[in-house]
Formats: sequence, structure tokens, C-alpha cells
Amino acid sequence: MTELIPAPRSVVAGSGEVRLTARSGLHAARGTEGVGQWLRTVLWQATGLPLREARELDDTDGDGIGLRLDPRLGPEEYRLVSDPGGVLVEGGSAAGVFRGAQTLRQLLGPDAFRRAPLRRDRVWAVPHVTVEDAPRFRWRGLMLDVARHFMPKEGVLRYLDLMAAHKLNVLHFHLTDDQGWRVEIRRHPKLTEVGSWRARTKIGHRASPLWDDKPHGGHYTQDDIREIVAYAAERHISVVPEIDVPGHSQAAIAAYPELGNTDVVDTASLTVWDTWGINPNVLAPTDDTLRFYEEVLEEVLELFPADAGPFSPFVHIGGDECVKDQWRASDTAQKQISNLGLADEEALQGWFIGHFHTWLAARGRRLIGWDEILQGGLAPGAAVSSWRGYAGGVTAARAGHDVVMCPEQQVYLDHRQAAGPEEPVPIGYVRTLEDVYRFEPVPAELTPEEAARVLGTQANVWTEVMEDQGRVDYQTFPRLAALAEVAWSALPAPEERDFAGFERRMTTHYRRLDALGVGYRPPTGPLPWQTRPGVLGRPIDGPPPNL
Repeated sequence: MTELIPAPRSVVAGSGEVRLTARSGLHAARGTEGVGQWLRTVLWQATGLPLREARELDDTDGDGIGLRLDPRLGPEEYRLVSDPGGVLVEGGSAAGVFRGAQTLRQLLGPDAFRRAPLRRDRVWAVPHVTVEDAPRFRWRGLMLDVARHFMPKEGVLRYLDLMAAHKLNVLHFHLTDDQGWRVEIRRHPKLTEVGSWRARTKIGHRASPLWDDKPHGGHYTQDDIREIVAYAAERHISVVPEIDVPGHSQAAIAAYPELGNTDVVDTASLTVWDTWGINPNVLAPTDDTLRFYEEVLEEVLELFPADAGPFSPFVHIGGDECVKDQWRASDTAQKQISNLGLADEEALQGWFIGHFHTWLAARGRRLIGWDEILQGGLAPGAAVSSWRGYAGGVTAARAGHDVVMCPEQQVYLDHRQAAGPEEPVPIGYVRTLEDVYRFEPVPAELTPEEAARVLGTQANVWTEVMEDQGRVDYQTFPRLAALAEVAWSALPAPEERDFAGFERRMTTHYRRLDALGVGYRPPTGPLPWQTRPGVLGRPIDGPPPNL
């Protein structure tokens, strides 16, 4: 019981166990049928037990599982009771029951996470225990960048399962960037015909002399996206798409050159970017550009419906790292500034972001963007992803905006996990498992009212130097397990957290990750095939700056 991750609010152990057998039943009361179908499927795969459909909770004969709603509990709150009467999981909603079902799976042991039984004569037992649990934060997320290196649909579905196993509930889906456009837009087919692939790819940091000369690309069809969203919803995960504007847009400009600043740059000669960094080629701040992205977003809203989860109304529009040099040199941009009566190029970006805030709000949706969107003013109702430290989140919360805390210095999982030279393609600051475990999402200087604006937190997985699933696994795990506990559990202050206890629980959790086929970084360091000798990274000496 003490090996659960994330740590529950309350665990009271009993003295016996509930043994699941070929006679055991599973009853899913009204409102929990989807959870019952999921649980029966994963347990049948791992155990070989059929878990017949029981008609009532008392039809489980003391060796079965019951699922039901309890309106007295919070939306994601659950209670799991394993006693001589069987196993009962109750939640305030189907999402709460699902979170409890994930705990049940952990109680059955690491082999409950396999896709086929290892032995047919295995005894499967749930210890007698009462677990009462609820999340600290509403938003518990993972930002997955599939623009820099494409992750096929099956890989995304796999990551949704990994998120669900850690009680995470938001997939921030980074679909577009300079290096690739990954979602089919039928009205503008060149976005994927041209923008979804590049001729070659930089290996390592942008200063590296190494190149992969094999074309790289891929995109999700609209039906792929619908499947991903539906698969996530079955696991009570909201998918928040990100369509980057006005920076990080060279792939779109390569497909439709008129989107760029044509009076400054020969945009017709641009291709999908093949290297990394901050790109100077940004969208032209024109009415035609706005119309184009409205047409894009019309299809995006249809693919990501607002009723697919509690955070499904959100649409992320990026807004970060928009270099203004082309706007300063562009007569078209300068005339737009004058016509709109704006002060400068920063205000022009504020106008650009504000337009889409209004456009989305008129359709019942909410805009969220990186903390640069605060520059030039931000309308009420918009939310902020605070990535450049705590400062953006503090400013946003004090201005009345909801905040997702994801500071680069703490929860960017592309950053290296140790200081040693064996770390593959070392990027950024050293962020160990303990560092992530001691991350505190709520800035200390916020008042209680301001702190209530912090929706939660997420880890960000940027994939410039993650060329395949194995690299993504290595950078993401085990640190995502620590972030999951930070987001879910009611932990004490960072300096008071029991990291030694977390490490002990991780010894069991590593076995769960093994069963799930996750290529995590071992606590002793990378395995030989996980290293990338000779590939240049961008390590930053010294500790991260004070947040």
C-alpha cells in the first residue's frame, strides 16, 4: 500500500486480501460503465481472468469488484475499499472512479500492467485496505511536442495510457512549429502536403555539425485526431491542441508563402526549417493572415470538441518567442500599427493574440498561451502557461488570469537528468528526479485568492533532440512520475518532502514501467544504447536562476 504513486491522501491497511478468480465478477453501476469496460479489458489482458459481468454489487460473492458513483465525493475524488465483501471503488464522477481503478491496478502488483498473463496459475489478490484520495490540482498535464519530431498515432495513444496510469488528465498537444505541421486541415491541404515534412534534420543542438539527411515527416489525419481525442476521453484526459501564432510558423509559411512578411523576405524560397532555435520568420500581422488562421481553427474546433473533458474548451495559440525584426522592417506591419493606433510591435502582437481571444470566446472556447501573451495586454478569460519561471504566472494570477505552472527551470523534461558526460545530448539545466519531486507549482508570494488561479501544472517534453520513442521515454521517465505526485498529492513544502520514501516507492514503480515497456532512465544512469556519444548538446553551467 505504501508503494502507490502518486501517493494517496489516506491509506488504512487491513489484515486480509480479496482473491480474484475465474469466478469473480465486476459490477459497474450506472454512470461507471465505461470505466468498467476499461478495467475489465486491461485486467483480462494481464491476468487472463474474465471478470464476468455481475448484475449487482452484492453479486460479486466477496471476490469481485464493484464500481459506483457517490455524489458526496468531489469530481475526481475516490474511495477504494477492499474487505471481506470484495473490492468497491466509488467516485464523485466517472473520472473519480477511473482514478480509483488505476489505484486498484497498482494494488494488484506490477504484472497487472502487462498485456498478457505470465502464468495461468498466478494468484491475483488485492490486499484489504481503505484508500481515500483526491487531487491537489485540477490541471495535471503533459505537453507533448510532436512538431519537432513526429510521433505516430500509436505512440500518442501509448502516452495517453501512461498519463492515465499516473493520474494525469491534460495532454497539451503541440501540433505546429517551424519544423513541421502535424494536423490535416482540409481547407488548406498544403499545410500537410508541404508543411509536414523537412528534407533533413539537425542532429543535436543547433551548433552541432551533424545532420540526418533522411527526410523526416508525418501528420495526423482528421480521423486520427478524432481517435486520439476519443481515446483520451475514455481515460478522462482532456486534449488541448496548440496551433502556434504568430511565431514558430515557418512550416505554415513554407506551405503558404503569403502568410509571411513578403515585403521583407522572399517567403517563396522558405522551406520547413531543418534546425533548432528561435526563428525570425513570423506571420505577417494582416487581416488576410487572421482569416487564414480562423479557417484553420474552425476545423480544429470541430476536431477537438469542447465537451470532451473539463479542459477541452481550451485552445493553445502559442504566442511565445515571436521575433519582431521583420515587423520593424515591414511597411505592411508598420502601416497596421499606425492604422490600429498601436504603440509598437509588442502591442501589435497583443492585437494579434487579442483577435483570437475574441474569436474563440465567441465560440464558447478559451484561449491559453505562453506567458509572452501578457505583453501588450490580455483580455479577461484568457489563461497563461508560465514557462519562463514563476514571474509570468505571478503576473497573470494577480491580473485575474488562470495559470498553468510549467517553468523551464523545473519541469522541462528535455533538460538533462544528471551532470555527467554520459547523458545523451545534454540540454539545459540539470533537473534530477529529486529536483522535479521538490518542485512547488504555487509561487509563495501569491495571496490565497491569487493562488486559487493556479489551475495546476504540467511537464513539457520538447523533442528537438528526441528522434524516437526511446528518447522520449528516456527524457520523460521516471521524472514524469515525480511530477504526477507533485500535481496530485497533498505534499508538504519542498524542503520537507520525503524524497527517500518516494525513491523506495519507485523501486516498485520501475517494475510497473518495465511491464509497460517504458525505456526510462535507470537510477544508476543511462544504459549503453541510451547514450548519444559525440552528439553536441547545450548544457548550461550552474544551477537554474532563482525563480
